[in-house]
Amino acid sequence: MTALDFTPLFRSAIGFDRLVSVLESTYRSEPSGYPPYDIEVTGDDTYRISMAVGGFSEQELSVQVKESVLMVSGAHKEGTKEQERRFLYRGIATRNFERRFHLADYVKVVDARIEDGLLHIDLVREIPESMKPRKIDIRTGGNSLLEGKAEKAA
Repeated sequence: MTALDFTPLFRSAIGFDRLVSVLESTYRSEPSGYPPYDIEVTGDDTYRISMAVGGFSEQELSVQVKESVLMVSGAHKEGTKEQERRFLYRGIATRNFERRFHLADYVKVVDARIEDGLLHIDLVREIPESMKPRKIDIRTGGNSLLEGKAEKAA
């Protein structure tokens, strides 16, 4: 496996430590491919993650967010009925899983629901007003805003 070296980013980028750590952890993690999922853009600032979780009940699934990481996990609770069953062929996966998604700043989970064997997790990016672009008025003439206030006070 080829290793990526992110050291040059540390030399020339300031304040992007989280981005580099996300890239490193994503590159290191071995995706198992189970369960399959889609990430969909549903609007300008809204997203949906859909995971195929057929065979899992709501009680066997967990959706948590901690420090900008969304963790979805599923754990089957083996009962005595499961142990008594005999299969000629078993193609439906019943293994436990854990998926992690790194969320960007200001992205939060607003809903999670199961529908037709799919777990839908809705996310929204809510940028604070102070971070949104704002228009700056361009004034004409030689007076600045500070000079105008000083003249009124005198």
